[in-house]
Amino acid sequence: MKNLLIFLFVLALAISGQAQNKLSGIITDKENGEPLTGVSVYVPDLLIGIATDEKGRYQLSNLPNGELIIQFSYIGFQTVSKQIYLNRKDRVVNIEMTPQVIQGQEVVISGNFTSTQHENTIKISTIGIERTSTSGHPSLIESLAEVPGVSLISKGPGVVTPVIRGLSLSNILVLKNGMPMENFQFSENHPYLIDENGLQQVEIIKGPASLIYGSGAVGGVINLVPEPVAAQGKIEGDFTMNFYGNTRGVLSNIGLKGHQNGVVWGLRGGINTSRDYVQGNGNYVPNTRFNRYNIKADVGLLRKKGTFRLFYEYSGNKFGMAVPPAVQLVTENAYKNEVWYQDLTDHMIISQNKLFLGNTKLDIDVSYENNKRKLFGDPVIEPFKLVDMTLQTVAYRIKANHNFSERLRAIFGAQGMYQNNKNFDAPDHVLPDAEINEISLYGIVQYARERYKIEAGLRYSFNAIYVPRQKADGHDDETHYIEYNGKFNNLSASAGASVYVNKQNILRINVASAFRSPNLPELTQYGLHGTRFEMGNPDLKTQQNVETDLGYHLHTRHTSLDLSVFYNHINNYIYLAPTGDTTEAGLNIYQYTQSNAQLYGGEARFHIHPHPAHWLHILSTYAYVIGEQRGGGYLPRIPAQQLYLELKLEKDTWKNFRNIYLSGGVRFVFDQNRPSEFELATDGYNLLNLGFGFGVKAGKQLIRFDVKATNLLNIDYYSHLSTLKDMGFYDMGRNISFSLKIPFTLKN
Repeated sequence: MKNLLIFLFVLALAISGQAQNKLSGIITDKENGEPLTGVSVYVPDLLIGIATDEKGRYQLSNLPNGELIIQFSYIGFQTVSKQIYLNRKDRVVNIEMTPQVIQGQEVVISGNFTSTQHENTIKISTIGIERTSTSGHPSLIESLAEVPGVSLISKGPGVVTPVIRGLSLSNILVLKNGMPMENFQFSENHPYLIDENGLQQVEIIKGPASLIYGSGAVGGVINLVPEPVAAQGKIEGDFTMNFYGNTRGVLSNIGLKGHQNGVVWGLRGGINTSRDYVQGNGNYVPNTRFNRYNIKADVGLLRKKGTFRLFYEYSGNKFGMAVPPAVQLVTENAYKNEVWYQDLTDHMIISQNKLFLGNTKLDIDVSYENNKRKLFGDPVIEPFKLVDMTLQTVAYRIKANHNFSERLRAIFGAQGMYQNNKNFDAPDHVLPDAEINEISLYGIVQYARERYKIEAGLRYSFNAIYVPRQKADGHDDETHYIEYNGKFNNLSASAGASVYVNKQNILRINVASAFRSPNLPELTQYGLHGTRFEMGNPDLKTQQNVETDLGYHLHTRHTSLDLSVFYNHINNYIYLAPTGDTTEAGLNIYQYTQSNAQLYGGEARFHIHPHPAHWLHILSTYAYVIGEQRGGGYLPRIPAQQLYLELKLEKDTWKNFRNIYLSGGVRFVFDQNRPSEFELATDGYNLLNLGFGFGVKAGKQLIRFDVKATNLLNIDYYSHLSTLKDMGFYDMGRNISFSLKIPFTLKN
């Protein structure tokens, strides 16, 4: 990897002296011809953005040759996306924007091709960081549960894991700068180490995305899209401070970024600390505290032939584990982790490179991740350190996007990954020492006409897992050992179409077949994990699913509606189930098993901004999923159906205040009466949330202040997916949070 990074850096320097393309123009109101100030002009592929000046003018410099999608967005106007071709000369593109109360058609980068939402054959949900950061939740994953079809498995506010349409853990892939995050995601005790600061938005694919992202994406993808680079010639920054009343939690973050003649850079750091959370009954849940530290840095070159970016992120975390031994030891609600906690550190380096070669855009991305996991128990009882293992991952992706004509284009790519898991001086080996190799080849073709668009693709994947002979966890002799050497070959395919009935109505259909090979823990795990004894199963077969999605989208000046239904047919669904046996110490034994299954359901999202009440927004979402074993019974970890209603009052300007809002929402969660055979049914509940916020103009900057109250009525309730439910602990009670964001400019 080191040699490849050096090669890419030298390549960037070799072309750094070339002349650059410029794109400029004026943006006006189509109805009255007046220039629009503050319009966001954004290039999603390059993460470059700028705002128009007081005369509606914009200029983007250091753009590469080739085809780019430019997005123009402004509050109160319809978002405009233009496909621009640059070739060794400057371009002038003037835009007329049409007033529209409800915005839409934003460009997303997580699909097979970079395109607007309306042009995609699959629906990609987006949620902006400005919403997640003011949601009242101390972690990003909790905020994503606002998206219909997305839920979370929780062990408190720090240890949370996403669920998409009933699938979770090893069936979900999380991407950072387009590269997979690997941090032992097979267990609900292992949270993704995500820092939301420095992000622009999160894009979510619900359903199989294996064709372009690999076998880990059979259930869906969560893509963390980084913030745009600074405007040319500027050094910009921001300071964020959040306070969470329920846990006395504090999130503090500061960032800087600059851009000078095509050289871009960024630096960001922050902390996120929290005490044990408090239930509605006033009692705290012992050892749900956490302490997190993050550092991010990036540097890059924007040139005519391409862009070259290097990202680094460090994450240090201590998560308390609310397990029975800890509950007895924790006697006060505090911040410091002292007993039964995970000490997690993660280093991730990503080299992201785009070359523009005429009608072909070539992506060459490489990442290295070092994830170290330690578990500490009772300091009075030796050994204090129970787990110490390191997972190293090298991943790469090569993708060529070629335009054969205006109607026909294709992607051809290769992906691969090498992993090494190593245990160190600690008694519990949750996973054995192992090496994993994966490699894939894929191709996708898209054909577009004015009224419809068709996509189809095929992917071949090879996966090899090697576990050398070693003692099984908890045994000092050679009578219990682990050894495995397995290879898997998988073929995935998908086909989809979008039909533009007219400018307001779009129909989508997508059929995808995805395969997921059993992973290291599912095949080889043998030992204590949390409060139970878990065993792998070397006889597991490849999990295969075929999902059909149907979608409908309506978009008018004052209304938007999204409807989707899906059916997911799964052969050899892999899950962890109790065997009915116990160890000599009395621990329940769980083992990975398989059965044929099916998941089906749907989601809806309705947003109306009634005319002439331009100050009023009404939002409603609904999600429902059923998971069944085809031999009878229900699947575990299936969320209850949910209905959400929100009323929001807005005012753009009042005196020196900007973007003022007052919102109220009610989440109706229904009874979950379809538990698996080793789960209990869960009663439904209703949660009331309130929010208020405004911006204050300070010179050219807008200081933002928000207040959010969740579970305002302070009710006691159990989420069906809470792992603390069986211990008798309710979810979080009333939480009132405060958010302050101060942007600043050091060089203009």
